[in-house]
Amino acid sequence: MAVVRALHRSSEYTFTKERCESVDLVAGLGVAGDVHSGATVRHRSRVERDPSQPNLRQVHLFDGEVLDQLAGEGFGVTDGALGENITTDGLDVLSLPTGTLLRIGDQALVALTGIRNPCAQIEARFPGLLKRMVHRDDTGELHRLTGAMSVVLQPGTVRVGDAIEVQLPPGTAQPLPLV
Repeated sequence: MAVVRALHRSSEYTFTKERCESVDLVAGLGVAGDVHSGATVRHRSRVERDPSQPNLRQVHLFDGEVLDQLAGEGFGVTDGALGENITTDGLDVLSLPTGTLLRIGDQALVALTGIRNPCAQIEARFPGLLKRMVHRDDTGELHRLTGAMSVVLQPGTVRVGDAIEVQLPPGTAQPLPLV
């Protein structure tokens, strides 16, 4: 069973977000009180390119198991250290297709939009980590371990320990693109 392991938000542009026991997800905007909440892009690099773009990065989800693996390899990552809003347990978000719906808790519903595009801030904060998070396997396939982005379809309060239910989209599965 997939659950919410940890929750984070920050009202300022900080790489690491502060831990909290609950967050309110607002439809079409994201995490209430988080600097990245909004209908249009809020990530500084995207605002510089085109501030009118829709915000496909309202809520950042990250697999807790990936954080545990990276910590076991000697990287000083903990929940929230990579800027995620929701750290999960028991859910491989990166294996899910675009448009997957996640019911989080009793009310909130988010739709996966893509994989977080890795940035230089990861390397600056955790030397050597970016190369580990973006790598090719033995077959040459590129893997990114940087978490998944989503948009809020239905509002709701999300709490640590809440269940996460997965609903796959109909039709042919499309892999998550970079967003």
